[in-house]
Amino acid sequence: MTQRTQRHSILRSHLPVLAGIMRGIEKEGLRVDGHGMLAATKHPVALGSALTNPQITTDYSEALLELITGTHTSVPALLAELENVHRFVAGKLNNELIWNQSMPAHLPPEADIPIAWYGTSNTGMLKHVYRRGLAVRYGKAMQCIAGVHYNFSVPDNFWEILGTEGATPEEKRSKGYLALIRNFTRYSWLLMYLFGSSPAVSARFLEGTAHNLLALDDDTLYLPHATSLRMSDLGYNNKAQSDLQLCYNDIETFLKRVYDAVSTPWPPYEAMGTHRDGEWIQLNTNLLQIENEYYSSIRPKRTVERCERPATALAARGVQYIEVRCLDIDPTAPVGISAQTSYFMDAFLLFCAVEDSPYFPNNGFCRDSQDNFALVSKSGRQPGLALVNSNKPIALADWGREILERVLPYADLLDAAYGGQNHVQAVLAQSPKVADPENTPSAQALRHLRDERLSFHDYTLRQSRAHHEALRAQPLDDAIQQQFLAGVASSLQAQTDIEQSDTESFTEYVARYHAALKKPVAA
Repeated sequence: MTQRTQRHSILRSHLPVLAGIMRGIEKEGLRVDGHGMLAATKHPVALGSALTNPQITTDYSEALLELITGTHTSVPALLAELENVHRFVAGKLNNELIWNQSMPAHLPPEADIPIAWYGTSNTGMLKHVYRRGLAVRYGKAMQCIAGVHYNFSVPDNFWEILGTEGATPEEKRSKGYLALIRNFTRYSWLLMYLFGSSPAVSARFLEGTAHNLLALDDDTLYLPHATSLRMSDLGYNNKAQSDLQLCYNDIETFLKRVYDAVSTPWPPYEAMGTHRDGEWIQLNTNLLQIENEYYSSIRPKRTVERCERPATALAARGVQYIEVRCLDIDPTAPVGISAQTSYFMDAFLLFCAVEDSPYFPNNGFCRDSQDNFALVSKSGRQPGLALVNSNKPIALADWGREILERVLPYADLLDAAYGGQNHVQAVLAQSPKVADPENTPSAQALRHLRDERLSFHDYTLRQSRAHHEALRAQPLDDAIQQQFLAGVASSLQAQTDIEQSDTESFTEYVARYHAALKKPVAA
């Protein structure tokens, strides 16, 4: 019996542990006006406090909503909550709607893109100044790109059942999630191919910027074989981070490299300084202001307390869950992700968690995996495209079929745990995409633009408006509506309480926040 077969057998005898898998979603979306221009209004008070509302907040910009679910043990419950949040928000947006695409709507001049505001508390100002730092470091426009973040965790006894090494449950959990991340890094190019939905962008988005995109019409730029311009080097990326290579072989080395990045000065940022005209413009002059500035397709995560640093929390209590950050918004789904995609993600991530996951050589970094991901993002539908697997070329179609075949038994395990055939059907539904690139979402998106002779902007605006109207046409149950309203009121009061409780200056608070970063134990 192979190790893989043995693990399948073990998991089949422990199906309740699979039924305990938790998933959550954070979905971004720009607020736009009726013409598809970035909304110039402040974050609506009717949505509560962006600082303290756990379901409705903002990301980079005041106009970039982030809609958040709790964690759920089933896909239907997960998407039901996400839809309810969308329906509540749609009902509170006056003459505005959510742009349901990863690549942005028409943006105003850079100076007029509003940075998210979280009030006058030290906590709120820290979030705001961090975003000021992103603006001076990388510009505002790229950070208006949106996506779907998929959070995933397994019960702690999952790692015990699999025999994951470790002296404590926390150590086993961290080792298990890092092994998942290594496999995700190897195979995540497939997600770009199967679900990438951003092969085009408005020409206005790149106005004045050098690029190699082609013109589809006067207002649309594209790459003929791209799957996800969002996740390509055209999207939000950090030039200063190009040499920063995190290691997922062990938590100690990972944390050391994160610590070095957030504590090492970077000359161009030193030249900027932290203040301009008496105002904070960035939290510090290091390569990264904070840990989350490192942009990656997946992150090891855990919850943190107020003024606690993510790296310090990971060092103290280990990895709690993983956050997948590379999914494009699905423009055909009113909430940005379909049930089929979610079912597939569960099977794919379980596959990544269970399959053998050797350490990466070359100081813990896999160049081939990074190159495969980048290549598929920009050229994934190119006929005959070859990737690199174990230092050998392999046709994308052949490797895609192989991975789907390996994921299928995990989908079957999940269906055995949950009932029905949703996971298996979700995996089988991907085979036509691998067989013919014209079946991928990115190819279909370009086909719609050509067939309907609409620009990227006009087509997306029409889709977003249709989704908005459909959501508004289904009012929330009164009890659920009242829960949202209570959450709005509670969040506004919570922000006031935080602001009134501050007893130190912002400068002192920033110093304390930086001091909260503890140097990790050497690997």
